[in-house]
Amino acid sequence: MSVSENQRTNLSIDRSGMAPKSAFGFGSSTYRLHRYRCHIGTGFRYPTLPYSGMLGKNNTNSCSGNISWNAMMTFEEEKMQMASDDLRTTEKLCESDNAGVIETIRNKIKKSMDSQRSGVEIVDRLQRQIIVADCQVYLAVLSFVKQELSAYIKGGWILRKAWKMYNKCYSDISQLQEACRRRSPDQQGALTSEQDNHNTSAESGGRVTEEVLDRLKGSVSFGYGLFHLCISMVPPHLLKIVNLLGFPGDRHQGLSSLAYASESKDMKAPLATLALLWYHTVVQPFFALDGSDSQAGLLEAKAILQKKAMVYPNSSLFIFFKGRVQRLECQINSALASFQDALEFASDQREIQHVCLYEIGWCSMIEMNFEDAYRSFERLKNESRWSQCYYAYLTGVCQGASGDLEGAKAVFQDVQKLFKRKNNQIEQFALKRAERLRKVSLTRELCILGVVEVLYLWKALPNCSSSKLQLMNQVLQGLDEQSSLGLKHLLLGAIQKCLGNIKDAVQSFQLAAQDEYGRLNNSYVQPYSCYELGCVLLAKPETLSKGRSLLLQAKENYAGYDFENRLHVRIHSALASIKEVVPH
Repeated sequence: MSVSENQRTNLSIDRSGMAPKSAFGFGSSTYRLHRYRCHIGTGFRYPTLPYSGMLGKNNTNSCSGNISWNAMMTFEEEKMQMASDDLRTTEKLCESDNAGVIETIRNKIKKSMDSQRSGVEIVDRLQRQIIVADCQVYLAVLSFVKQELSAYIKGGWILRKAWKMYNKCYSDISQLQEACRRRSPDQQGALTSEQDNHNTSAESGGRVTEEVLDRLKGSVSFGYGLFHLCISMVPPHLLKIVNLLGFPGDRHQGLSSLAYASESKDMKAPLATLALLWYHTVVQPFFALDGSDSQAGLLEAKAILQKKAMVYPNSSLFIFFKGRVQRLECQINSALASFQDALEFASDQREIQHVCLYEIGWCSMIEMNFEDAYRSFERLKNESRWSQCYYAYLTGVCQGASGDLEGAKAVFQDVQKLFKRKNNQIEQFALKRAERLRKVSLTRELCILGVVEVLYLWKALPNCSSSKLQLMNQVLQGLDEQSSLGLKHLLLGAIQKCLGNIKDAVQSFQLAAQDEYGRLNNSYVQPYSCYELGCVLLAKPETLSKGRSLLLQAKENYAGYDFENRLHVRIHSALASIKEVVPH
């Protein structure tokens, strides 16, 4: 079976317990790879990238280690713990040979131990090192999703170990490739490696084919690229800690490495492809990594989808990302159809179903089809064990926006009961909003305000059509509740900005920034208003300086408000865009 065939059939594990035959001839190494494939999890906040399910409903491959994928898609505590245990078991499995990876790195590989090592053993050792480094990255991500300072620090130390391993493996593989290229034409394609003055782990007396080296380069490039992307998205106020740990985060290097991995013959090539799609369609627009350009990355995503359409015609995940592209292009009806198709293809995969349901709910909110929205979120509230509190709040505001105020009140009562994670920003936000709506005289307009608010906070307003934005504007203009005035002006400004009415947007943002109620209650309205106003002013050379000043004000003058880390990442990206235009 060829490597590409292996990728398409999802690299199934032989359930008899025997080591499967290797496409490269390395029995023990490949068996570890298959075991590893069953354990790996990946570091994507939303949505994450499960390897099983690549081929949609016809894929029958599964193993107990897929709990790692499930954990990163559902964020269920017990699954995350099981994922951590599986990853640590995988590490021990790869370190169990006589030359353990950690020991090898610590001793920098003694020459006497490598003098007779064969090419097969080199590849086996390098692959084990890559696996351990990958496991370290995934363990770090499992720490990061807790969104606690201690977890960030713990994850940082874990990443430091991974960084050293990736650099070591990348260097060794590159040296082997370079030596292979220097061979005479009749020897090209095979390498007889010898010990050199650098005492690297690439030393041996065996032969390694150029094809295998290319596969190894693809394997290390996946983790290496994912590593760079993750570090580049660490909240800016924690970057100093990351720098102290001794590794950088280069977004462009990360994307370049993932692109290389996606075109390689390594088993993780499909994962690299999904990671690129995730970045271009989820992370980039959500964190505004290219300023306010919500279309950035779509060309790359569309090119990837078009290229892979023949390889994975019925993949629920690729259909899902097709829907993401359509949503970002404001083709909401087409996006809904894609998410429905993905939902059907994932009929036996609960986690992928939930991601599709979530997007269906959001597209329905964008279309102001509140009944369909609350049905999707209600199903998530009942079926998912991740943040039922958050899903309950979305169910309540959509149910109230549809006109069912009594039903909404009952759901808001449930939010308090479902609140479990005190350190989770999303659940804290949902709890505070639900309590506020329980205490006031609930109206349909207040629930619509709640819907527009989450559309704004999750960067979904740019996906709304002009007619829906006008309808939202009309509803918000009629609200006069004192406690909601600051939020009302912030949302009106965001709507006007999407409609291209910059003058009206600036006026609304200025009113929101002056909101006294928000100042007293430590609301996010003021810092977000300063950020929005600053971004608008950056667009013109004559107001660029003022815009930069407002961004710094939003960054430095406020603390402890909802979604602070989220705003800091966006401010960091906006300030970085200034440096690119006006170099210092």
